[in-house]
Amino acid sequence: MKIIYPGSFDPLTNGHMDMIKRLSIHFDHVIVAVIRNENKNSLFSLKEREEIIREAIKEEKLVNVSIKSFDGLLVNFAKKEDVKLIARGLRAVTDYEYEKNIARVNSTLYEGLETIFLLSNPKYSFVSSSGVREIAAFKGDVSAFVSTSVEKRIKDKYNY
Repeated sequence: MKIIYPGSFDPLTNGHMDMIKRLSIHFDHVIVAVIRNENKNSLFSLKEREEIIREAIKEEKLVNVSIKSFDGLLVNFAKKEDVKLIARGLRAVTDYEYEKNIARVNSTLYEGLETIFLLSNPKYSFVSSSGVREIAAFKGDVSAFVSTSVEKRIKDKYNY
């Protein structure tokens, strides 16, 4: 069974990797779907985000995980990949309210598409890519939130 784990992954956090590892245990194939959004002011380019994820997957020896990028609607990507299962992580109740509505819209647009929610590991429940970017913008210590290789890339971007 295949599942899609979508996101911007800008940057890839320890919380994202925890989700990917957990999904890889329970599913035959995990597609990490990196959203291509040219209108968003990303820290890392699409190519860089894909490289970061590829390196992390290789480091963790996750052989059943692939990386693909997409733009537009997630449901169209899911149809193209012939996948009917989406994974989303929940850090807090507010995430559930937001994700629940998206899941309902998606299942309306693509009959049979299901979204499963995984609770984040409590040690990552407060970690977000936007939070990491904000800390990094002020040259703060992001080492608790991202891998060593991602931290190095962030420091290179912000010259610290």
